[in-house]
Amino acid sequence: MATQLPAFAATTAAKKGVMLMNRIAPSVSELYIASLDGSNERKLLADSAYEYNGSLSAHGDWLVFTSERRADGQSDIYRARADGTGIEALVDSDAMDDAAALSPDGGRLAFVSTRNGYRANIWVKDVKTGKLKQLTGAGAVRGKEGMPDCYFRPSWSPDGQWIAFSSDRNTTWTGHDQGHGWEHTQECSIYIIRPDGTGFRKVSSRPGYCQGSPKWSPDGKRIVFYEMLVEATWGARRPNYYGKAVSQIVSVDVANGERIEHTSGNELRLSPQFINDTEIGYLIKYGPNEGLAYTSDRPPVKMAFVRSPSWTGDGKSVIYEKVSFKPVRSMFKPLFSWDAQWDYRFTDVYPQMSHDGWIVYTDKQTGNSSIEIMRPDGSDKRKVFESSGRGLEEAKVRMGLAGAFQPAWSPDGQWIAFGLGYWFAERQTMTAAIWRVRRDGSGAEQLTDGSIHSGFPSYSKDGKEIVFRVWSEKEKGLRILNLETKTIRVLTQGFDNLPGWSPDGKRIVFTRRREDNNYDVYTIRPDGTGLFRCTDHPSSDGHAVWSADGRIMWSGSQHGFRDEAALYDQTFQQYGQIYIMNADGTNKRMLTDSKWEDSMPLYVPGGI
Repeated sequence: MATQLPAFAATTAAKKGVMLMNRIAPSVSELYIASLDGSNERKLLADSAYEYNGSLSAHGDWLVFTSERRADGQSDIYRARADGTGIEALVDSDAMDDAAALSPDGGRLAFVSTRNGYRANIWVKDVKTGKLKQLTGAGAVRGKEGMPDCYFRPSWSPDGQWIAFSSDRNTTWTGHDQGHGWEHTQECSIYIIRPDGTGFRKVSSRPGYCQGSPKWSPDGKRIVFYEMLVEATWGARRPNYYGKAVSQIVSVDVANGERIEHTSGNELRLSPQFINDTEIGYLIKYGPNEGLAYTSDRPPVKMAFVRSPSWTGDGKSVIYEKVSFKPVRSMFKPLFSWDAQWDYRFTDVYPQMSHDGWIVYTDKQTGNSSIEIMRPDGSDKRKVFESSGRGLEEAKVRMGLAGAFQPAWSPDGQWIAFGLGYWFAERQTMTAAIWRVRRDGSGAEQLTDGSIHSGFPSYSKDGKEIVFRVWSEKEKGLRILNLETKTIRVLTQGFDNLPGWSPDGKRIVFTRRREDNNYDVYTIRPDGTGLFRCTDHPSSDGHAVWSADGRIMWSGSQHGFRDEAALYDQTFQQYGQIYIMNADGTNKRMLTDSKWEDSMPLYVPGGI
């Protein structure tokens, strides 16, 4: 794996074209400030863009925050005067820089960065001299090789002598649903370290739990954090898991580990902070009580989709971000590019290009999970298959759990195959079938009988066959349908998914869940021989697609979480990045380095 991404501005090489990709992240995020009871709310910045994780310095003179104002997906750290004016960059690199906190004297900045190896680590910068120091992920402060080893949410002690943070170091890669799921859960503990890198030690840990977002008490004797079961870090990202993902606010004595649980009940509580010596404020995420709450008798403040609250040092105000997934990013919205040879732009899911230069995709985020086609510049866009009226539950469609998924062009560009039905966990009780439709929207026909859940088709090079995956309690794996005889033959058996026929027709790429519950990218010949494992990292790899030149692009997680999992919204693999490799598994390198879930790439030579 390469160790450094190409610098965005370091070369003037001619562009080869555009890489389209999907991103799951809020489309709006703005900083606000209000009184503790929610009154006197106003936008915090004079020049508001896409900002999050804002906090005021100890003396109340500086605001520090993360912003993607340079480009969608490129997070840098800025500061501004308390009145929102005088915005200037403090940390701007092509790595992910986030979650900054100024020291009590304002002279040093602790922050999270993926520079130097793509993992989230704690760094300290001298604001005056610009000198940087990496505190974690190096030397003695480093976890087991190949396992989770990332560091999050730094917080200064009141005397400026210590930095507290959370970390998943020395834990394992574990999927949700007791290890069986593709998306990882997260186990974190609370640590402290001196800003010179000495004194590293664990101050709180609980097996089977995630502890996160530490903050110090005003006297520096206690650290407060949220605590939840590891399994709950999956549900904490999903609004439909309300009541199932529960957390409590806990504090420990830094010197002796004495533990106090400050809350009880079934709310999802995050982002705690001491407001004064006895009172703690925190966020309730999702549900009817969503908003700000307190451990005192202070009334709660119900506010939907506020995130990352930070109470000011004078105890009078609270800063937070308001996030939204609406309006959805527009098709072809420019994104930050980590590859100087390609411009990056947003697209909806499952894009694929025909030999005559048309793009097909599922309008899952921008529509109702129907099938649309368009020219590479977005012109002549039209719907060729409407998912509504096909007997699907509209509520499931709106949630992204049903519809017409993963369209695939026939080699002659005349047909589009796709799966129609219910997806993800819905496959346990509901069905889906392989369909096809002509590119003009006519001739829609069902190709499998629906007796077994079938989806994710891909055409052979000669257009005579379609590979797809099946799933049921008795039958799993990849199947190949002969379009002339309608016969189906078994290609693989097991937890295999997302097959794609190579451009030369010689191999099929797919994702396999192994017996050890690790997901990896494999290829196989269409006759069932030559099985080859392309990835072998203990983290999850999958969602692989072919580039036109026969390389494999996929979504991977080996560089770990970019933040605490519970803090994300409406996402699955919240830390996933896009990688590329040769078909034999060599020359692996990263194509994205954002905070968000990036996937489903498509190279469009020549641009759009």
